[in-house]
Amino acid sequence: MDKFLTIKQEATAEISEKKSKFIANIIPVETKEEAENAIKKIKKINYDARHHCSAYRIIEGNSIVEKSSDDGEPSGTAGAPMLNILQKNELCNVVIIVTRYFGGILLGTGGLLRAYSEATINAIENSQKVEKVLGTEMEVTILYSEYEKFKYYCQKTGIVIEKVSYGENIVCNITLEEETKQKLLADFETKNINLEQCKEFNKKYMEKCIIK
Repeated sequence: MDKFLTIKQEATAEISEKKSKFIANIIPVETKEEAENAIKKIKKINYDARHHCSAYRIIEGNSIVEKSSDDGEPSGTAGAPMLNILQKNELCNVVIIVTRYFGGILLGTGGLLRAYSEATINAIENSQKVEKVLGTEMEVTILYSEYEKFKYYCQKTGIVIEKVSYGENIVCNITLEEETKQKLLADFETKNINLEQCKEFNKKYMEKCIIK
């Protein structure tokens, strides 16, 4: 998968329905293990709540892994509609957990579906959405005298400097899109930028733009 939408950081929302309280937490994750751990963490924090319904969508290779849970609520009233909302918003690498504190009044299947859906939608609306694209992680070695020029070059071309190490020379770990990588390699060959060394490592998703 070359690109996808996700959220930049965790967001929350809370609604009340007939004295029941619904607390939604939407969290960015990279793997199924991270998603499951996030669910466990929310359950531990809200240990006294009756239900912790959840849904997540995770990119694995060229496919999307999806899972949802009603966590004791009537089948189809929580996890499935929450997952459906993630799908409609085309969000990946996120997990949504909606915790319910029961208020003593039964809501019925329709009421539950509406409440879990509304809490999920509100959490998404409170989040900052970003587009991520598949890029490449590289390592470049630069003379100290060339570092400021290279930083300016990165700003102009959309290269993200992830890490800087200082030794005999400066070593930068960078991520960049495929098109930008080809430009960097061409400029390296023609000496338009002065790099001592340039190595390509793994493919890596990188943030491209924020979706308002």
